[in-house]
Amino acid sequence: MPASPPAPGPESASELAPGTAPGVRARVREEMTRQIVAAARRHLATEGAAGLSLRAVARDLGMASSAVYRYVSSRDELLTLLIVDAYDALGEAVERDEAEVPRDELTDRYLAICSAARSWALRSPHEFALIFGTPVPGYAAPEATVGPAARVGGVLIDLLADAVAAGVAAPGAQPLTDTAVQAIAPIRPVFPETVPDELVFAGIVVWTHLIGSISLELFGHRHNVVADAPALRAAFQLQEMTLLARRLGILPPR
Repeated sequence: MPASPPAPGPESASELAPGTAPGVRARVREEMTRQIVAAARRHLATEGAAGLSLRAVARDLGMASSAVYRYVSSRDELLTLLIVDAYDALGEAVERDEAEVPRDELTDRYLAICSAARSWALRSPHEFALIFGTPVPGYAAPEATVGPAARVGGVLIDLLADAVAAGVAAPGAQPLTDTAVQAIAPIRPVFPETVPDELVFAGIVVWTHLIGSISLELFGHRHNVVADAPALRAAFQLQEMTLLARRLGILPPR
């Protein structure tokens, strides 16, 4: 593991103090970047991610394009900032709601994860589309997005590990095929060794179904299939996710 960078010495620390010129510049840069990202988020709602333009953002802020480039070097960097913000907002919402449930209430923790993810998506449909919708042509997500993207998965993995420890999880009697085990090899090291392959597979299925379920509702594909009343839509999602988890052995049968 590479050594950590040395802590700032007295001179470098003082240079970043709020009252110093570098400290003022850092605050200005942070504020300008925040305004640029906020303007880009508004454009995301109207033009979509593929239509995002630094020039249009600059016009909104009354800035020259060259001035915006001093804070955000490219459209791809701006997209990355938006993506990281979206993943962090989703992760924070899920982590907060799941943490409010007692640790031994595994079913309620699971439902909190599902409900929080759906509620965030309904509040932030354009951000949900940015991270789970059609890929932006020509954009490749950098390493900076990996950690934020893994936050919700981390909460679900903790739940699976706790279900194993409590003797609750009982994945189906049908073992995974060799090819299925090979298929989950990239994600397998992320899970504790106590979580069996069958439960890793089940966790991936649940996560995939959760995002798919939210997408179908958010983009109108359940119109005339599920009642439009918000309370009934929420109840439908919790029931479908509960049924799936029980059939996969993540939660015990009722």
